[in-house]
Amino acid sequence: MKIGVTGATGQLGRLVIESLKNRIEKGSVTALVRAPEKAADLNVEAREFDYSKPDNLAGQLKGIDTLLLISSNEIGQRAVQHKNVIEAAKKAGVKWIVYTSLLRADTSSLSLAGEHCETEAALKESGIQYTLLRNGWYTENYTGSIKGALAGGAFLGSAGDGKISSAARADFAEAAAAVLTGEGHRGKVYELAGDEAYTLTDLAAEISRQTGKTIPYKNLPEAEYAGILKSFGLPEGIAAAIAGWDVSASKGDLFDDSKLISKLIGKPTTSLAQCVKEALK
Repeated sequence: MKIGVTGATGQLGRLVIESLKNRIEKGSVTALVRAPEKAADLNVEAREFDYSKPDNLAGQLKGIDTLLLISSNEIGQRAVQHKNVIEAAKKAGVKWIVYTSLLRADTSSLSLAGEHCETEAALKESGIQYTLLRNGWYTENYTGSIKGALAGGAFLGSAGDGKISSAARADFAEAAAAVLTGEGHRGKVYELAGDEAYTLTDLAAEISRQTGKTIPYKNLPEAEYAGILKSFGLPEGIAAAIAGWDVSASKGDLFDDSKLISKLIGKPTTSLAQCVKEALK
């Protein structure tokens, strides 16, 4: 069996490749990337693969039995790009596609959900066997803001008291590798989230505990938070999206208590305390 991993030089893709190499022979793993030269350090076969160039995709999937389709990072272009890959997979004879979707994509208020739902529908219509990994939030999405919180003296957001069941990116990668190399996963939809649920107030308290500084959580109206993010240099659209995702978190869209990741990987997901510790290094 040959497993292809799209977006293999991205933050998630690299971790998936490393986890796969711990489970199977590296000769069974192929990195599908825009720039193969950037994948040299992965030490596996690398093929050029650009979601936006449909004419070249089927040929690059030749010999691939199982495909991990990691969602594109081009929000607004994802649905079209993913459909390009699915059509190419059909032509190339790929037998199974595992797709990284979004936690409860079919009911989530997150603005990201629509394109994931379109992709899920395309997979169901493709005739190819599939598995949906509906990934929740990466804890790094929030710990990446710790440096700014320390500089500004507060952790900002619009998530209110919403509980967030995030997990480290490495936990999601290991779960993907477990599914790709395991049995009984075809046709399944997995809602994936961390074992531990926390609020942004809890996160701010953990930052305070580890740094010895008082870093409160300051909850802001959506528009105000978006404006502050824009003042930090983020494009207006991205700033508005991030603030909107926090509002979705306040509604419970990032909470899940099924603990499926830890069941798949056979160990607890990385704790919030450990993720904060890593971010502070």
